[in-house]
Amino acid sequence: MLFINIKSLYGTHEKNDLLRGNNLGKLPVIHDAYLKVTDGKIAAFGSMEDMDVDFEYEEVMDLKGQIILPAFCDSHTHIVFAQSREEEFVDKIKGISYAEIAAKGGGILNSANKLANTSEDDLYERAMVRVKEVIQTGTGALEIKSGYGLSVEAELKMLRVIRRIKENTALPIKSTFLGAHAFPVIYKENHEAYIDLVINEMLPAIAEEKLADYIDVFCETGFFDKEKSTRILEAGAKYGLKAKIHANQLNNSGGVQLGIEHNALSVDHLETIGKEEIELLANNSTIATLLPSAAFFLRMRFPPARELIEAGAAVALATDYNPGSSPSGNIPLLISFACIQMKMTPEEAINAATLNGACAMEVENEVGSIQVGKRANLILTKKIPSLAYLPYAFGSNSIDKVMINGKWN
Repeated sequence: MLFINIKSLYGTHEKNDLLRGNNLGKLPVIHDAYLKVTDGKIAAFGSMEDMDVDFEYEEVMDLKGQIILPAFCDSHTHIVFAQSREEEFVDKIKGISYAEIAAKGGGILNSANKLANTSEDDLYERAMVRVKEVIQTGTGALEIKSGYGLSVEAELKMLRVIRRIKENTALPIKSTFLGAHAFPVIYKENHEAYIDLVINEMLPAIAEEKLADYIDVFCETGFFDKEKSTRILEAGAKYGLKAKIHANQLNNSGGVQLGIEHNALSVDHLETIGKEEIELLANNSTIATLLPSAAFFLRMRFPPARELIEAGAAVALATDYNPGSSPSGNIPLLISFACIQMKMTPEEAINAATLNGACAMEVENEVGSIQVGKRANLILTKKIPSLAYLPYAFGSNSIDKVMINGKWN
């Protein structure tokens, strides 16, 4: 396939390096461009005036007025779940807090109960509906967490579903074990027994089937404190699972410090961080993955993106797609939240959701930018006046088509 007269071809980074600080705002672009796709990969691109015309292509598309972007890379999702939780949404409207809902058996425990009573096949079918939906809004790579199982059998069921998604979609998919998401009801008064279950039963079974790429913990007041989180991360490391941490969502509970101590690939959420945590992230390789959709849905303070960027940290954006606190995998809307509520520029937000998102799940050599040899995972916009129109027109669908591995979806 050959695209010609592309209004603007964005994300033509020369390197796959993680973008830190002010570099996040540098989104390279070629105006009046062409792009060639061969065998599902980017074969060539550049300015129209430099295009080599000595090629024959099955399809040529003239894209006057349209923009091409690399597909989004969503590095934090819980897209495998049994059912929605709109009843809790109504509770929140009535003023019941997230913590109060969780304390009475809602929240994560609600999803765990529903998942336990759902077959693997049903769980897979429901998840695939969501995966296909997010592809239509531009997602071209996904990280998916377990954590709604909270038993050996159910955690393995979730991770097997993620493996089936890997096998049956063309997306790069990364799998994260999040057994330390909450304490099940039967272990409410015996946290040590559940930690023992995670370390001595779940992890060996997961390792035997090679079901996970990463390990995650919900390091939070009332869930897994820093000491408990440390033990679980250390156990995961023995099986080669790199850390990714739910950090500083509800309280400043030491999650950032924990992540840096364990060389975590990313610390995610960060709604409640202070100057110390910002400075630590600015001076370490751990990525700050921000989830503004969750802050929006829970009516919480948005993560301090501007402070992190200006300090020199590496910032990624992800959806946190889950049934309780962020029931949306729509990255174009997420980018609008990032620009409107966190004062990120459109260029920063798009880089954070593409190349940095790819780095946050270690697929930057495959996707996340326009480079020869990378997968042709591309977003074709409708005819829009500028890049800034994407987050500006937050209620409009500005995407015309999405290409995954050189094929339209």
